[in-house]
Amino acid sequence: MCRHLAYLGTAVPIGGPLYEAPHSLERQSYAPGDMRAGGTVNVDGYGVGWFPGPVRYRRAGTLWSDPNLRQLAGTESTAFLAAVRSATTGMPVADAACAPFTDGTWLFSHNGRVDGWPHTVARLAKTLDVTDLLTMDAPTDSALLWTVLRRRLETGKNPAQTLVELVREVADAAPKSRLNFLLTNGKVLVGTTWTHALWVLQKGEGVTLASEPLDDDPDWREIPDRHVVTAVPSTVEVRPI
Repeated sequence: MCRHLAYLGTAVPIGGPLYEAPHSLERQSYAPGDMRAGGTVNVDGYGVGWFPGPVRYRRAGTLWSDPNLRQLAGTESTAFLAAVRSATTGMPVADAACAPFTDGTWLFSHNGRVDGWPHTVARLAKTLDVTDLLTMDAPTDSALLWTVLRRRLETGKNPAQTLVELVREVADAAPKSRLNFLLTNGKVLVGTTWTHALWVLQKGEGVTLASEPLDDDPDWREIPDRHVVTAVPSTVEVRPI
């Protein structure tokens, strides 16, 4: 399993949730609190993307050992998405396998795995153009899901509904999958819970979604399992998948 988070609101330094929070993403990479038998640490890569842009930075390895990213921690952004990775056995550990994935408009992260990969989603892969398959970021379940999702988003469909449809489709083909997504275009945040945790914090003029609370603020609320959450700074909507 991985850990991920996303923020939308007034401009804040990206380094807050990455490094400075009591239970920052850096700490979650080596001392996560809620992996639910999905591994023990998240040391197989990391990444962060922010707006305007989006601008993306991702690397294989450990978040705490990268001085270059730490130098960018003062960058202020109104929206960003970050993740640390625990690679599924047999999948490559490489920069291109790390979230966030992007098409230049959206940032996307997948916390989980597709059970029975790749056979269970072969039919889903067949819906893609051959060129899409040949140019996927990496030969991983997350990269495939992103490639499918980005094409569907290009049609202008509602992002929350698009995520819900993808979760249902993959869960039908591979019922033991963990499909916890985060998606943002800098204007809206969308997340799913499917066999893992997601928390939301609405504070002032900002909203944060995260795999685990970043601090002991009592306003953190857990999103129920098998739900989709759509958030803008002023509104958080949660509904069943």
